[in-house]
Amino acid sequence: MGEVILTMKGIDKSFPGVHALDHVDLEVRKGEVHALMGENGAGKSTLMKVLTGIYKKDSGTITYEGKEVEFHNTREAQDAGVVIVHQELNMLGHLTVAQNIFIGREFKKGIRIDDKKMNEEARKLFDRMHIDIDPKETMSKLTVGKQQMCEIAKAISHEAKVIIFDEPSAALTEAEIEELFKIIRDLRDQGLGIVYISHRMDEIKVITDRVTVMRDGAYVGTLITKDCTKDDIINMMVGRVIYEDPKTKNMTPKGSPVVLKVDHLNAGKMVQDVSFELHKGEVLGFSGLMGAGRTETMRALFGADPIESGDIYINGKKVTIKSPQDAVKHGIGYLSEDRKRFGIVVQKSVAENTTMADLDEFSNGPFINKKKEKKVAEKFVESLATKTPSVDQLVVNLSGGNQQKVVIAKWLTRNCDILIFDEPTRGIDVGAKNEIYKLMNRLAAEGKAIIMVSSEMTEILRMSDRIVVMCEGKKTGELDISEATQENIMNMATREIN
Repeated sequence: MGEVILTMKGIDKSFPGVHALDHVDLEVRKGEVHALMGENGAGKSTLMKVLTGIYKKDSGTITYEGKEVEFHNTREAQDAGVVIVHQELNMLGHLTVAQNIFIGREFKKGIRIDDKKMNEEARKLFDRMHIDIDPKETMSKLTVGKQQMCEIAKAISHEAKVIIFDEPSAALTEAEIEELFKIIRDLRDQGLGIVYISHRMDEIKVITDRVTVMRDGAYVGTLITKDCTKDDIINMMVGRVIYEDPKTKNMTPKGSPVVLKVDHLNAGKMVQDVSFELHKGEVLGFSGLMGAGRTETMRALFGADPIESGDIYINGKKVTIKSPQDAVKHGIGYLSEDRKRFGIVVQKSVAENTTMADLDEFSNGPFINKKKEKKVAEKFVESLATKTPSVDQLVVNLSGGNQQKVVIAKWLTRNCDILIFDEPTRGIDVGAKNEIYKLMNRLAAEGKAIIMVSSEMTEILRMSDRIVVMCEGKKTGELDISEATQENIMNMATREIN
């Protein structure tokens, strides 16, 4: 590690009802990858938004390259060489990949934008990252994982001296994460300062040099990664021990009835002849690499995408699902992997989001029974341990993990018997993950049937009673948890069926 390039000292920031940062310190050196860790709501992303001019600090100092600075917007920060890759995607879906990467600094031929040059430069970035993305493709047509890789390419395209990665691997496959790590190591070796925010403990040990831990908006301490253990970091983050043992036995009650049967489902290229059964009280894991068709299968099942052929049976009765309204009517709730687009309305309150899937229950003619709505929302805030000053707080002001809990509360309010959890802990810290795991196990024990799509192998092995594996739109295998290993799941996840 080289000399100090960035120092944040005594940073304080408050929002209405929330003291987000309480005199926080951070030091970043040239040629290091510095992890910034803490539970959801600890203030990590807020600290980085203060650094890059998205938020104005209330007090404290920022010293960059030996001079005290205060950036007033992200453009100022980027021009100075401080770039952030956000956890939530900031791309414009109607533009091409290349147009998104170079937006605001387009290459030009005279007065006209030179799309050919932008495509060439974008291709060079992707070649450097060892990923295959067409620069001319429309952004909205890419998967969440590929959109995230474009966000990273955009950051790398700036002449950066400090790059902040906010949960960069949350939507990536194992192979994509390996390529990401190669890029990060290359940037570190060039003398850049890297701030790496992640909830994946195993990544921290692999990619980082030092770890700074925050808790409840305050600085806890900084450790040298190679000299500390995973438990050391977790204890600093949450003040308690978290156990992550895999499940070894199928916990579905014997003789449990089939509540959902999917028979030869077809829905475009990514859902081809998919069949499976789900039992009452079961957690059925869906595993596979990015682009395997797991999310597309769930969207078709939920009526969000059209079904071309195949049958769906609920409690033995054939049903027709042509829209999400049909799915909800039949007792299916869906927690999307992209919660901000499909799960919540961020400018509405916690209470309003909690009841929006079951408004009839809270309506009296054209009016909402606010007292009843508030009571139910408060019940779920308590049972899910959602961190919010009140149920009147706008969801946009909550951390990612707490936003996810609001989505879960929405479907629990509806009392759906079949719950689809698509990447339920994406971007969520180890403490909040543990709470969601406990909740899912409790729901299954109460008789709810759960489908869980996850890209994290440890999550699949910890939570599933049975595992369905997909590859390129097809089901390639099915395993009971008692016989499941990382090796046989990965073999199925990379095995095509013609």
